[in-house]
Amino acid sequence: MTTTAKTPYEALDAWIDTHFDEEVRFLQELVRVPTDTPPGNNAPHAERTADLLQAFGFEAEKHAVPAPAVHAAGLETITNLVVRRKYGPGRTVALNAHGDVVPPGEGWTHDPYGGDVEGGKLFGRAAAVSKSDFATFTFATRALEALGATLKGGVELYFTYDEEFGGELGPGWLLQQGLVKPDLLIAAGFSYQVITAHNGCLQMEVTVNGKMGHAAVPETGVDALQAATRILVALYDQNTQYKQVKSQVKGINHPYLNVGLIEGGTNTNVVPGKVVLKLDRRMIPEENPAEVEATIRKVIQDAAAGQPGITVEIKRMLLANALQPLDGNRPLVDALSRHATNVFGEEIGAAGTPLYTDARLFGEAGVPAVLYGCGPRTVGESNAKRADEHIDLEDLRRATKVVARALFDLLD
Repeated sequence: MTTTAKTPYEALDAWIDTHFDEEVRFLQELVRVPTDTPPGNNAPHAERTADLLQAFGFEAEKHAVPAPAVHAAGLETITNLVVRRKYGPGRTVALNAHGDVVPPGEGWTHDPYGGDVEGGKLFGRAAAVSKSDFATFTFATRALEALGATLKGGVELYFTYDEEFGGELGPGWLLQQGLVKPDLLIAAGFSYQVITAHNGCLQMEVTVNGKMGHAAVPETGVDALQAATRILVALYDQNTQYKQVKSQVKGINHPYLNVGLIEGGTNTNVVPGKVVLKLDRRMIPEENPAEVEATIRKVIQDAAAGQPGITVEIKRMLLANALQPLDGNRPLVDALSRHATNVFGEEIGAAGTPLYTDARLFGEAGVPAVLYGCGPRTVGESNAKRADEHIDLEDLRRATKVVARALFDLLD
């Protein structure tokens, strides 16, 4: 009786299937350590992750960001992890996922830190974005090494904790300190798309100052809310214009402006003397961030002009550039698209996304980067950043196979 030898891809798939229950347990352990940001006390999760990795024989370098920088960003602790697996001369392929996540909020029917498995889904805050890819990338690397093949180059795992606040103290800090400089990068992403480009994001705080006064004698005050309303109307009018500006990147539509937070006033019988607006402007890859910011500032200032007693302060909170495709990303795109199409049984190709991520920081450093990992077809399907966030466990299994296969192609 003869047996047919397995191909490397079949061997990788078989190892992942055999160890999949272990991969699920690994992800459950990661979900059970909260990483709500704010407040951003994320060092405990890094410590737990390092311990779990140690059990696999993966030594994680712990790079603690200095406290003054962390506190200045409004966070408590950040320890970024770097795992280096060197196989021989050749290029380094890095895999990056972030552990920080927004607080759970209300409306959950599952414990947000329980890692419950029900109906083929794993529930928990950050299960989808992006602790799932701690598991995807770790087990893809383990599968690759279990193959026992002669490989070139190496794999590096970066588990970072500052994506929700822009990434400057996560990947940005590692790059700035010279701690990492891979040749290619795969960042946490979606199972049904290989993301090669994404939007940029500008966030601003607008403080409208007037003068408090008694509501019975309103002429003693200067109504900051009335002035803020005029500014809001002018800002929202911009969205009508933005809809006429279309991106040429598949998966990205048009720019958009959102006012996500409004604070002001002191009581119902007091003319409000101060109102604060916080806005988020998504920029398509074709836009110039400096021009976008200058235009918004002018819109605000023009709307406030001519209102006696009103002054406006405008502060930039965040400027995240778009991810632009770099010429060197072709090996990543080809390998991931080919294997995703094969494993998922449908055509999966390159596209853009309206989200923004800290993967852009690698692109700005000249590192060709794409996003691929465990995730749904759309953000909404996983309830990411909403109650009952979850992943489909079959997406986790298949995405791990895709990444393992792609790593083999890139390092074989």
